[in-house]
Parts: sequence; structure tokens; C-alpha cells
Amino acid sequence: MSIVQHEPAVEEPEASGVGRLRRIAMVAAALGAVVGPGLIAGLSDDDPAGITTYSTLGASYGYQLLWVLVVSTLALIVFQDLGARIGVVTGQGLAGLIRQRYGAKAGVLSIAALVAANIGTTTAEFAGIAAGTEIFGLSRYISVPIAAIAVSALVLRGGFRGIERVLIVLSAVFLAYIGAGILARPDWGAAFQGMVVPAMPLTKDAMLITTATLGTTLAPWGLAFIQSYAVDKKLGTKELGLLRIDVVTGAILTGVIGFFVVVACAATMHAHGIRVSDAASAAVALEPLAGPLAKELFAVGLLGAALLAASILPLSTAYSVCDVAGRPAALDDTPREAPLFYGTFAAVTVVGVVLVLLPGVSLVPILVLTQVLNAVLLLPLLAYMAGIARDPRLMGEYVAGRSVTSVYYLVIGLVVVCIVAMLVLTFVPQ
Repeated sequence: MSIVQHEPAVEEPEASGVGRLRRIAMVAAALGAVVGPGLIAGLSDDDPAGITTYSTLGASYGYQLLWVLVVSTLALIVFQDLGARIGVVTGQGLAGLIRQRYGAKAGVLSIAALVAANIGTTTAEFAGIAAGTEIFGLSRYISVPIAAIAVSALVLRGGFRGIERVLIVLSAVFLAYIGAGILARPDWGAAFQGMVVPAMPLTKDAMLITTATLGTTLAPWGLAFIQSYAVDKKLGTKELGLLRIDVVTGAILTGVIGFFVVVACAATMHAHGIRVSDAASAAVALEPLAGPLAKELFAVGLLGAALLAASILPLSTAYSVCDVAGRPAALDDTPREAPLFYGTFAAVTVVGVVLVLLPGVSLVPILVLTQVLNAVLLLPLLAYMAGIARDPRLMGEYVAGRSVTSVYYLVIGLVVVCIVAMLVLTFVPQ
């Protein structure tokens, strides 16, 4: 009799524990089905152009401007979340919505500027592949064409799910930058102070690198990509909560990786008065100052970042061109079904490869000016996104309220201040 009385007391906790595990498993499965847009779009911002910008920030100014990276990361969270939400709610890419709400001229001009910036940044991605492999002794004339063929084969043959899995796996390579930053033995106290205490040298170079940092972190192509990718992934409004977790995680990881790049260069190159010419020079400079493992980790991170971004940039461009042309396409479409999509991808890839392989071409000016162009391009793009977010015809019950809109305009105002200060310090005699 006592056994019968005690059986429910023993089984009830077990049933409760099994229920909790089942609920956890269901949430994890649901999150796993949503993960992708935020993680891939966020981490691909840490591309060779971004790594070079962050390396220059740390090598030139030490820990002083780390707060710029913090502010840029917060802005990235706000607008990538907005881009993903607009994509899910409207089922359209950014370029198509700009054309629909603001007219064909606005759509075409925006995308023309975006394509120009994307070609420059794609060139920087292949330059990163060249630099990363040359550190290990492999010529760019071998590595760059192989990489171009590999990313093209991935897009042509992989299908949406296959491509997404490969891109997420590639994202894991960014852990190498964390290792390189730790091996550099930075001054953590000074790094924390640089994150929370704003300081700004009022010089042209300081404003240029600040504007470039904002432009490379809150990259226009990333905003266009995350919106189109969320549409291509066929996510619904029920998944907006889980998608926000994905977006915030990806954006924070972007800032974390950037932080470790800055502190690695601040602790080594800035401390010894060494300047950065590109991301590869930062990797090489780390060897005598932080050891060969730090150099190799930095180089591996550079190569992986370049491969990831070399896949994403042409994709972002192809999505945008098709959207503004009124011919939206998806990764599961065949080249016969979406010739404009795959043709744009191929054209951007080929131009990037050719520019990298031209003898005697200096890529550093292209890289830095492209990031500044990204910051300038942000102004109309962010204004368009804020306007779309406030449009009840497009967003319905998900329309942005006043408090959220004020945050959008605060970020836009920050971009305006950076650009105006840069122009004043560049062109007005001091």
C-alpha cells in the first residue's frame, strides 16, 4: 500500500523534468530554424575591409577610440533588427521597397551607389584572400581564382539550406581574432576606459577613421542583405522574437570581434609606433610583438572573413539589383529562372577578382574610401528605412512608434555629425 502511495511523488518530478527538457528542445529547434540572417550578416561585417579599419583604429589611436566601435555596434543592432523586421513583415527586399515608396528614381540612385560601394568592398574581400594566403606562401594568382570559383560553385549548386550551413560554419573562424587579441596581452583597464569614456582628437585622420568605422560596421550592404535574406528564408511574423535573438547575437559578436582586433593592434603596433597598411601587415607585425601563433590566428581570421564576405557581397548586390528591377529572385532559383540574379553575382565577383590581380594597383585607398562611401550612403538608406518603418500601409500592426523612431533618427544624426566633421576637417583650412 505504501508503495502505491509513493509512486506519484516519484514520477511527478520526473515528468516535470522531462517536460522542461522537451520545452527547451522545442525552443532550441525553433531558434535553430530561424538562425542565419543576423549571424551571417553581422559577422560578415568583420570582413577584410572592416579588419583593416579596426586595425588602423587600434594601431593609430590605441584604446582611445574603442567607444566608437561600441556606438557603431549599438547602431548595428538597431538597424539590422529593423531591416530583418521590414523583410519579414513586407516580404520584400529593401531596394524594392525604396522604389515602391519613394519612386523609381530614388530606388535606382540608391542601388547604383550601393553597387559601386559593393564592388569596391568585394575587391577588398578578394584582396583579403590574397593577403591571407600569401602569409602562408601561396600566390594570389592561384588563391584568388580558386576562391572565386569556390564561392560561385557554392551559390550555383548549394541551394539555400546548403549555402546557409556553409556560411554559418565559416563564421566560426572569427574565434581566431579573440585568440590573437588575448595573446597580444592588452591593457584591459585602458581598453575598458576607451570603451566607456568618449575622447576624440579633432584631426582629419581621426574623423576619417571614425567615419570609416561607422561605415564598415553599419554597412549598407549588410542592411540590404539581412532584409533580402530574411525574405529568402521565408520567415514569418511568428518568428520575429527568435529572429531578434539571432540579429542581436550576430551584431554583438561583430562588436566583440572588432574589439579584439583593436586591442591586439593597440597593445602591439600602437605601443611600438607601427602603422597599418592593410590587414595582412597587421598580422605580420603581430609576430615579433605577440608571437607566431598570434600572427597565424590573425591571418586565419582574415582568410576566413574574406571567404565569408566574398560570398555575401555579390549576393547582397544581386538581391538589390533584382529588387529594384522588379524581378526578385531566391537562392533556390536556378540560373535559367533568375538570370539577372546570377548574372549580377557573377559580374561583381569577376570585377573584384580582376582588380585584385591587376599588377601595381594599390588597394588600400580603394578599401578606406569604400568604407567612407558606405558611411555617406548610410544617410539616405537609413532615412528610407526609418520612413518605411513608420508607414502603416507597409508595416501594418508592426509600424514603428515614436520612441523607436527617435532612436532611428538619433543614429542618423550621429552619421550626419561624423560626415560633416570629416568634410570640415578635410576641406576647411585650419
